[in-house]
Amino acid sequence: MTHELDHGRTNAAAHGSRIDAYVDRYAARAAGMVASEIRALFAVASRPEVVSLAGGMPYVNALPLDLVSELVADLVTSRGSVALQYGSGQGDPALREQICEVMREEGIEANADDVVVTVGSQQALDLITRIFIDPGDVVLAEGPSYVGALGTFSAYQAKVVHIAMDDQGLIPEALAQTIYALQAAGNRIKFLYTVPNFQNPAGVTLNEVRRRQVLEICRRTGVLVVEDNPYGLLGFDGEPMRALRADDPEGVVYLGSFSKTLAPGFRVGWALAPHAVRDKLVLAMESAVLSHSSFTQLAVGQYLATQPWREQIKSFRELYRERRDALLGALDVLMPPGCTWTRPAGGFFVWMTLPEGLNSKAILPRAVAERVAFVPGTGFYSDGSGARNMRLSFCYPQPERIKEGVRRLAGVLEQELRLRDTFGTGSVPGHAGVDTPGPDLA
Repeated sequence: MTHELDHGRTNAAAHGSRIDAYVDRYAARAAGMVASEIRALFAVASRPEVVSLAGGMPYVNALPLDLVSELVADLVTSRGSVALQYGSGQGDPALREQICEVMREEGIEANADDVVVTVGSQQALDLITRIFIDPGDVVLAEGPSYVGALGTFSAYQAKVVHIAMDDQGLIPEALAQTIYALQAAGNRIKFLYTVPNFQNPAGVTLNEVRRRQVLEICRRTGVLVVEDNPYGLLGFDGEPMRALRADDPEGVVYLGSFSKTLAPGFRVGWALAPHAVRDKLVLAMESAVLSHSSFTQLAVGQYLATQPWREQIKSFRELYRERRDALLGALDVLMPPGCTWTRPAGGFFVWMTLPEGLNSKAILPRAVAERVAFVPGTGFYSDGSGARNMRLSFCYPQPERIKEGVRRLAGVLEQELRLRDTFGTGSVPGHAGVDTPGPDLA
């Protein structure tokens, strides 16, 4: 029997068959791992002649790359025997102390013992979901929400329920009503997932009054808050907002990352959790990877110890502010009537709403043909919403390229509006499920 199965697999491979011989053996949760329907288009969109307003890639060329190179070389020379060895599943102790210093910028006073270093904040989110979610459990998330989070929740078979937002962030009244209705119906709500600062994809920020209200609602109803905050230090005006975790250490798990404030290639993030949750995270971390890269942890630690990292973040803020202004200015001048968009005070993204009858996912191939790319809004909802939305990123292209990209996009939308007015809406319904673009798009 084994020989027959092996022969079947070999025969399929030899004939180039695309039939999956293992399709009836995967775990049920694998059905939630859905590749993006738009990923193939972005292989085209990555060509240099295409202006990409899609990717959320930090502009790492703004780093002092010569100094980073020297720092890495010195790390190998001076501490290579440690940097190239296995490390702790919880993370390098010195780096955890430094992470606590970084979080003080947002009002968090934490003990390094409660920090777990992870492979980017995405792994921290995966570990949190793994230790809390059983199939059918509810996760509350802003609508729209970060596509990488939705993919994780789907993979663990969670039911995602979106909470409405406006220009001031998540709406507390909508949160309370949703929690009460779900609990009355017998649903198990495991946590609220929120990106309160310069949200991905909407670019909006939860205001101070609402932060207090959201925490009070979640305390009252027994709902854990998972605060994902990769952009918190990248505000363009004033001091960083006070983190939710700063005001509720026992009710909030805080996720942070050096991907946006240093470089994503290091793949260093963290979770700050209540002590009991931290223990579970460490166990989950060790079962997943045993220990992750000591080398990258020590490199980040050495950067924080020897370089003016606050000044570097300031430089990033100024660079991204200039690009934000270029995008908003071009949208103001060039977009056809009926388009609206958010005006972020930090971060990487603008969220655009199209006129009635237009569908961003249907428009994308035509936009790529005109050498401009964006991310359709449907990927940021678990229920197929967002057909009239698109996410525009301003973090990577130069300002003049951003303006040219908007000019091209405006031309595509004007053509779509003429077609709508001539033939009707032609709207393509949204689809259920989660688009999961690669990390450069997320």
